[in-house]
Amino acid sequence: MIDSRTHIRVARPSLDLRAAERFYVYGLGLDILWRTPERVSGEHDLVMVGPAGGGWHFELTHDPENPVAPAPTVDDLFVVYLGQTPDEALVQRLVEHGGTRVESHNPYWDEHGVTIADPDGYRLVLCSRTWG
Repeated sequence: MIDSRTHIRVARPSLDLRAAERFYVYGLGLDILWRTPERVSGEHDLVMVGPAGGGWHFELTHDPENPVAPAPTVDDLFVVYLGQTPDEALVQRLVEHGGTRVESHNPYWDEHGVTIADPDGYRLVLCSRTWG
């Protein structure tokens, strides 16, 4: 049964795991929950990031032998509900760690937050609203 305690994993391909890690860990402030310890032929390299003890995480994957190019659209969003105006220092830190501040496809997100593309082009929205 799926309920509020169900753990969620979102997996995304990355062309550069180090760049994605810098963005999500050093930029956004997520923790490294696990990473492949060494390169193994025939297997994916990956890093899992998320909040320590949280109910969700990102699995960022890369297969150097058969790479999958990320194919984000302008509406592939990872929204973080902050409950307050995004701190400009956080936005700057995300940009310094490989992000690009972009205008949102949906004006709602520009009205209620800031949108930043990660190094692979996926969009992170820092929303000033709350959820729930």
